[in-house]
Amino acid sequence: MGDEPDAGAAVGATRGQTIADLLRRTAARLPAKTALVWGERRETFAELDAAVGRTAGALAARGVAKGDRVALFSRNCREFVVVYFALARLGAISVPVNFMLGAEELAYVLDHSGATGLVAQDALLAPATAALAALAPGRVRLRGRIGGPAGAAPDGWEDVAAWEAHQHTGVPGVLLGEDEPVQLMYTSGTESRPKGAVLSSRSLIANYVSAIEGGAMTGDDIEVHALPLYHCAQLHGFLTPDVYLGATSVVLPGPDPVAILRAVERERATKLFCPPTVWVALLRSPEFDRHDLSSLRKGYYGASAMPREVLAELRRRLPEMGLTNFYGQTEMSPVATVLRPGEHAARPGSAGRPVLNVETRVVDDAGRPVAPGVTGEIVHRSPQAMLGYWNDPRRTAEAFRGGWFHSGDLGFLDDEGFLYVVDRKKDMIKTGGENVSGREVEEVLHRHPGVAEAAVFGIAHPYWVEAVTAAVVPRDGVRPTPEELIAHCRAHLAGFKVPKYVVVTGTLPKNPSGKILKRRLREEYASLAGSG
Repeated sequence: MGDEPDAGAAVGATRGQTIADLLRRTAARLPAKTALVWGERRETFAELDAAVGRTAGALAARGVAKGDRVALFSRNCREFVVVYFALARLGAISVPVNFMLGAEELAYVLDHSGATGLVAQDALLAPATAALAALAPGRVRLRGRIGGPAGAAPDGWEDVAAWEAHQHTGVPGVLLGEDEPVQLMYTSGTESRPKGAVLSSRSLIANYVSAIEGGAMTGDDIEVHALPLYHCAQLHGFLTPDVYLGATSVVLPGPDPVAILRAVERERATKLFCPPTVWVALLRSPEFDRHDLSSLRKGYYGASAMPREVLAELRRRLPEMGLTNFYGQTEMSPVATVLRPGEHAARPGSAGRPVLNVETRVVDDAGRPVAPGVTGEIVHRSPQAMLGYWNDPRRTAEAFRGGWFHSGDLGFLDDEGFLYVVDRKKDMIKTGGENVSGREVEEVLHRHPGVAEAAVFGIAHPYWVEAVTAAVVPRDGVRPTPEELIAHCRAHLAGFKVPKYVVVTGTLPKNPSGKILKRRLREEYASLAGSG
């Protein structure tokens, strides 16, 4: 044995199955198939793979290496897709960032992740530059600009288009283990600051297999991607599985109803994912009945339950389209359960049953399974689960206690194992498909000199599903107006986190231990949404 060569590296390279391998293998299998449609531009898998290779070469030449964190701060665009796969090819860790974050919030993500690179869209350079100014000089050494006038990047920034024009001479071979980090996704949890969920290729590819099987996806699909790619739902529930399968992805800048309807008709799209709010917007669009949507066979939703009347209307107006509900969260990469098209009629409010690679239970506070119909915390076991929270062993241990991932959501199972989600265990607010931490908003409100106490919660809303709402007790002798408090929040938070309703009150309901009773607040102020 001692004289034999060490085959470990060769075996590892041969057996590799990482995010970097998916596009390359599909391009080898289906080189001439259309991979990506962006506006008038259409690229085959071979062309997309070549663009990714040149970009990876340029990044490698600029010192990007395995394990480096590079943030992507951009709306949907072709370049987002190219850079995302190029970073994977180098073994670098991509950090997609919500483009609605302000400079202060972006600076936190860059600092906490230890990012050494930032790729930002031209329209977002102002908050990006302000965020960089808040960090130590030289901390983020790589700065790439997407879009904007060619050759006119501000000082310190490079055009991403120039990276793609790099004369690719080969990327250094990177041996990346299936359980090494490939992505860091920040999720607004119950704490005052977002947590970074660390995802590996094993987590993500297990999720892709679950999503493909649960969602009846095939390589013949043509899918419109309109929801943000920084979010795990669109990126890992749909776009990357499409690349894995060899399906065609039609990427739109955002979920504009008219643009979606036109793209479905023009491309003869077969698949579309939207949260309930966007499905409602499509149904209410005056353009809906003006377009031929008969190609749609697979519709998907998530983020919240679909109102029953909307389900009925979708079935009536798109009778050939089957609806699938995916439930999950970032930490599960993200798909955990699925309600399939044939299961909606009997269980329209259900999140379905566990997907192929997930085991799900509902447990009490001691971690013991509860009986059907009894509400408890939803927990999962799966290779899809994240590796943990970035640089946060305490919260990682808490999330994985007892050998199960604790979702923080409350729900119950029926007699046949169908899951129903009834509440967020720690007051998470889901508004328009985005997660908002009530505590994060409360901490901003407490920074206002006129605020003594604040409680932030969600109330049912006909469009946003939940609206961020705040009840504030003022300091003695001061009475800030709701408008003043909303303006204060807007100066420190992304727009979707800013309360839509603020009530200034004399007291907040509490239990004997002093805990604010948010359930009572939700009940007391439920009618605010009816007032607009």
